[in-house]
Amino acid sequence: MKFLHTADWHLGKLVHGVYMTEDQADILNQFIKLAEQEKPDAIVIAGDLYDRSVPPAEAVNLLNETLYKLNVEMKIPIVAISGNHDSADRIAFGSAWYKHSNLHVTGKWHPELSGTEIKGVRFHSVPYAEPSVIKEIFHDDSITNHHDAMQRIVASISSKSDFGQKPEVLVGHSFVTGGSTTDSERTLSVGGAGTVGKELFDSFTYTALGHLHSPHAIKDEKVHYSGSLLKYSFSEATHTKMVKCVTIENNQASVKEMLLKPKKDLVILRGSMDELMDQSFYENKEDYIKAVLTDEGALIDPINRLRSIYPNVLHLERETSERDKKMERQARGKQENLTDTQLFKRFFEYVTEAEWTEEIEREVEKNMNVSLKGSDQS
Repeated sequence: MKFLHTADWHLGKLVHGVYMTEDQADILNQFIKLAEQEKPDAIVIAGDLYDRSVPPAEAVNLLNETLYKLNVEMKIPIVAISGNHDSADRIAFGSAWYKHSNLHVTGKWHPELSGTEIKGVRFHSVPYAEPSVIKEIFHDDSITNHHDAMQRIVASISSKSDFGQKPEVLVGHSFVTGGSTTDSERTLSVGGAGTVGKELFDSFTYTALGHLHSPHAIKDEKVHYSGSLLKYSFSEATHTKMVKCVTIENNQASVKEMLLKPKKDLVILRGSMDELMDQSFYENKEDYIKAVLTDEGALIDPINRLRSIYPNVLHLERETSERDKKMERQARGKQENLTDTQLFKRFFEYVTEAEWTEEIEREVEKNMNVSLKGSDQS
């Protein structure tokens, strides 16, 4: 049995003020051609079909056209879930009758879900949910974070009497502990409360995840991220985007990476203004570009000058010179040797025009001592 694993389409995404809908349409056409080439038994979309809960009309139309082509015209069963960017209710609209054409869309998880069997493989849909939602479902106050919630969900799934009698695939949208992140992912919660341990998925033949945008966010034989279809931040500039083609045979999963080539790449160009203005510096002038200028002097209207050659410069910044870095290190070293009062004096002089006096210094030291004593007592 063979299926394509994808996720994080983020239809309707805005990157540095530019809607990516045209680029997304192009990359989804590539995805459709891969499906035509591979003839999979199913397609898995592991969340974040849209970039926000109320997507623009163009994004809705693009998703509609893509799913119609894959599911109705090509007759490929699809298993899709909502992610943390999606509206669970909007994603699940019509799911009761979609399943009659083998389009299985799950917006919210509940214990009664029995899984979807396709060609002898059972797919368990676990859409994104806040821990409080799972806590309410099970009436279990011990569920306080995403790991607890996923642990309870997996326990419920694996408690079914026939679990493990056929290959089991979990489709989820989670942040696995230790996974590498990018700037375009929305934080699930503060600290480590948003992560789940990958050991929770040991009982599954394959776990198809969404959320982290790198296809190599973690390294595990059975737990995989597909990554996003496109680069959505310059922190992803070095990524290679792909679809994962998964074949399950004798309860073992093998994965083939199928690379995608965007219409316009997202790249970082670094150099002096003169270097970047040289026509031979970079060949693909239409790419989305972050320009990092190494010039140290003043520059007149640099972004418009660059756009005369690279029309899609989205971001411009100056690289900190080695001299500035050295001065910053020296200043930081000096600050480390200052007392609390001396540090406050620097701050006081920076934010006010008032004169620092001995009276102010005595009052500051007095209040600091009171605060420190109170801290010690607590």
